[in-house]
Amino acid sequence: MITWNTLSGEAPLVIAHRGASGVLPEHTIEAYDRAIEMGADYIEPDLVITKDGVLVARHDRYLSGSTNVSDHPEFADRKTVKVGHDGADWFVEDFTLAEIKTLRARQPRAGRSVEFDNQYIIPTFDEVLALIAERSKQTGRRIGVYPETKHPAALAALGLQHDEPLLASLEAHGFNNAEDPVFIQSFEVENLERLNDLTDIRLVFLTETKPDFTKIATVIDGVGPYKKLLISNGQDTGFIREAHASGLTVHSWTFRDDALDPAFEDIDAEMKAYYALGIDGVFSDFPDTALRVRDIVKDTP
Repeated sequence: MITWNTLSGEAPLVIAHRGASGVLPEHTIEAYDRAIEMGADYIEPDLVITKDGVLVARHDRYLSGSTNVSDHPEFADRKTVKVGHDGADWFVEDFTLAEIKTLRARQPRAGRSVEFDNQYIIPTFDEVLALIAERSKQTGRRIGVYPETKHPAALAALGLQHDEPLLASLEAHGFNNAEDPVFIQSFEVENLERLNDLTDIRLVFLTETKPDFTKIATVIDGVGPYKKLLISNGQDTGFIREAHASGLTVHSWTFRDDALDPAFEDIDAEMKAYYALGIDGVFSDFPDTALRVRDIVKDTP
């Protein structure tokens, strides 16, 4: 049996990236439920905010890529241009929750099945948490949640802030502190600094560049790096060792069966390499694959 090189010494977490988004349209109840059926430790909802202040699960503020909004003539006049997005689009903050509920999810990633397009609704964060509670009760295991605040500064500038509704929803479903299976993640340090003053829930800084671990360790509990910051051209960069030395967990993104790092011959080889480094968690579009490879590594003499 393997001795894990993670910060805790426990097996790395498998985090279902946007649910089982490799097989179903992302950020839908159905995708989250499929990930839970696969055995994912955590599911990851990205959160944006409607015009009437409700947290809903979408990866982006704009809606054209992951919904059928363009098929709704009643919303044609909502298409607009905004700073930070190329071209005109429909933005979630210009829609009420009732209007969002008339849309249906689509597969946004090219090359994946569109069989389930236009079938599934856009869930609220509370609906996602209710699913987790129900499935945790049914399965007898406590399923974790890993929400990301998307575009917090841009939305806050419009009078729409994640912090209070996010924490209120988590508390209502029993996610209150560092002992609960919950992480809040963001690319924006300022958002994490605010949350650090409001909650004991563990916080994770997402990044595409190597941060100053000592500096950010005063605010966060973990770092979520792009995976190539950890292994570059097949070689260990030392990122995990440095993060662990600062007491930070490392949860890296994104592992995809259909988007293999060319440095590896197959997804098994790729994931084994990261597990061997001592990674504390992986975000995967195919959580069943991440779990299967983790089991292979665990059982290796």
